[in-house]
Amino acid sequence: MNGAHDMGGVDGFGPVIPEPNEPVFHGEWERRVLALTLAMARPGGWNIDMSRFAREDRSPADYLGKSYYQIWLAGLERLMHERGLVMPDEVEAGRVLYPPKAGVPVLAPGDVEGMLRRGAPTERDATSTPMFTIGDRVRARNIHPQGHIRLPRYVRGHVGVVELLHGAHVFADSNARGDGENPQQLYTVCFTGRELWGDRADPASAVSVDAWESYLERAE
Repeated sequence: MNGAHDMGGVDGFGPVIPEPNEPVFHGEWERRVLALTLAMARPGGWNIDMSRFAREDRSPADYLGKSYYQIWLAGLERLMHERGLVMPDEVEAGRVLYPPKAGVPVLAPGDVEGMLRRGAPTERDATSTPMFTIGDRVRARNIHPQGHIRLPRYVRGHVGVVELLHGAHVFADSNARGDGENPQQLYTVCFTGRELWGDRADPASAVSVDAWESYLERAE
């Protein structure tokens, strides 16, 4: 979706300043938020794309006013509320106020490590042959849907060259809506800096973007 999270190529946010020796987590609460978000996917029944959309679907003021893991926590609260696993007043109180929802599967502590190590591969059997091949010139479609989309705004409408074919993968846009996996061919497309940002861009710069087939059209 078009939102504050899609910051690629946007001016006005200043330089990216890496933190020397940055820790994985800046506080124990961040570690806990990540663990809860991953573990709650089993009782909650959501997938990775639903989880990502719950974090990104926010007003600019809300999104930009939160730290990274505050956004994760807000997304988790939304997902749990939508599925009746927790109520807003329980979040506010910081404790359980109502009986737990019946019939909810539980992730036992002993199963956590195995589940996380197993992961959830997104590659699927192809149901069609790829429309494009390596070396083809393609244009990223200039599309602006209301729901989830993984195509960055700064490449939409621009021409690049296919450099890798990845086979069929779960289509994140439909998966985020709960409309099924609908696997599509996935490509890596390389765009030159000057194609994206004009003649003043570094002539040696380039950006590679993974894009599903429905995001692309053949460039004339």
